[in-house]
Amino acid sequence: MPNYEYSKWDGSQKFRPQSADEVFDKISELMMQHGEDVLRELDDVDDEDLPEVVEMIRKEGLIDRDEEGRWTVTPRGLRKIQGKSLEDLFLTFNRDALGRHETREKGEGTVSLEDTRPYVYGDPLANVDMRETLKNAYVRQGGGVPIRLTHDDYVVHDTEFQARCATVVLIDMSGSMGRYGKYYTTKKVALALQSLARTRYPQDSMQMIGFYTFAKAMTERELLNSAPKPVSMYDSRIHLRFDLDRPLGRVPQHFTNIHAGLKLARSHLMRQAAGNKQIIVITDGEPTAHLEGREVVLIYPPSEKTAAHTLTEVRRCAATGIRVSSYALIEDYFYLGLVNFVQEMARVSNGVAAYCSCEDLGKLVFESFVGGRHAKRYGA
Repeated sequence: MPNYEYSKWDGSQKFRPQSADEVFDKISELMMQHGEDVLRELDDVDDEDLPEVVEMIRKEGLIDRDEEGRWTVTPRGLRKIQGKSLEDLFLTFNRDALGRHETREKGEGTVSLEDTRPYVYGDPLANVDMRETLKNAYVRQGGGVPIRLTHDDYVVHDTEFQARCATVVLIDMSGSMGRYGKYYTTKKVALALQSLARTRYPQDSMQMIGFYTFAKAMTERELLNSAPKPVSMYDSRIHLRFDLDRPLGRVPQHFTNIHAGLKLARSHLMRQAAGNKQIIVITDGEPTAHLEGREVVLIYPPSEKTAAHTLTEVRRCAATGIRVSSYALIEDYFYLGLVNFVQEMARVSNGVAAYCSCEDLGKLVFESFVGGRHAKRYGA
């Protein structure tokens, strides 16, 4: 939390108005914690009555009204929030630890090596080594100027093949994620990953999926606007079924359906052409919901039946070559059942299991995303 010092105004202190960037950073921090409700407070305010700071941010192109008159973060504002999230997380660990999805193959890629080779038709011109090319032409013609190039003079930098990776990040949106800053931290890590993928791995694909009683793919804007589902039932024991083909009415949303999230993630990744595919699961509780055919089943306390359905889906993901990494957020107490469950997910998928605090989440998730199968196993 920021520190503030209060003192009596005596007229000698210099007043420094906040910049649009500073105010927007504070608004975005509130949106990280509370979702789109922060901007909904402004919807009914007439433009002529807008606070000066809001109009200032609007002129910077960071927020604006949409076609329905609701305030929203612009694409420029969204990129700024993602970049700030990445910058903040970089301060918590050694940024040199971040690399690329490396392989031992060589081919067309984006990392130039010191080795060169003769130009072959189809090689990108951006990879031409102009110094060596001009040297070849100069030697061939016996010196002098102008230097006239022929096809045989051209050489290109060899490049390191960059494996494309398709990633799905499964984000727990159940009711308990609202405690102890767990959802705030998870959302910040997810936004930072989006920025990292866009700037350093432009050939990769990344999809965010939120899971609660159901599961839903989220756009970048929906992720920013999201918040955990409010708890609506407090019974000590719950066992409910809902038919997905009938009007669902008031279905409680705050349960933890990792099963539905994995099924949706696997369906998405099967449509991707990337050579590497991975699912990163971030949760703070054992699964309390699963799918049976066209029904969603809610069971609390967590049951072996729900765990079995979830682990079966983990095996299906692994069988199709999808790597599954699971991260259990432990903040309020040491929850042995959750730790055991994520370890079992890792065992059946030959993936990665970790339990950690919010403070460590960013580093572990980034290592998993960047390091692929070389990610360390924590807590296993």
